[in-house]
Amino acid sequence: MKKMMQQMGMKTEELDAQEVVIKLQDRNIVIKNPSVTLVEVQNQKTYQIAGEENDVQEIPSEDIKMVAEQANVSDVEAKKALEGSGGDLAEAILSLTS
Repeated sequence: MKKMMQQMGMKTEELDAQEVVIKLQDRNIVIKNPSVTLVEVQNQKTYQIAGEENDVQEIPSEDIKMVAEQANVSDVEAKKALEGSGGDLAEAILSLTS
């Protein structure tokens, strides 16, 4: 199979990746310990990625500061509360103040 692919001008290479991050506008998709294959055909490179994905929502620093100020807690505590509330500011503040 590999020889046939080479005859067709296709090259494949397994890459030793530790993590792949796909940055979207509202969140990041993180794939830890992925299987990454580079496929090159006619000088066009394509990356095939397989693995277990983790959806990571980016929490804006302004939100962290607002929650920290409103709940009178540290930025670290505010960030944890925001992560636990899925980014919901009101829920994060309530969880820290009740």
